[in-house]
Amino acid sequence: MLNRTGEGGEATILYGDADYQVLKHGAYVTCAVTGARIALDDLKYWSVDAQEAYVDAAAGQIRWREIQVAKQKPE
Repeated sequence: MLNRTGEGGEATILYGDADYQVLKHGAYVTCAVTGARIALDDLKYWSVDAQEAYVDAAAGQIRWREIQVAKQKPE
């Protein structure tokens, strides 16, 4: 896992199944559910399919449920 924290702003990440790749160095990523900043050293939860980070497992579960509900809605 490439896990370098850069100075300042938000990192751009490519989320993989077991690790992630830093595309643009930064100090943090933003939780897609809560908006909280997550230091790269603390990043443990993300979705490969949605390509988003989560501050904790509970936030990841919330997003997973939202995605499942959206899939079931008729177009």
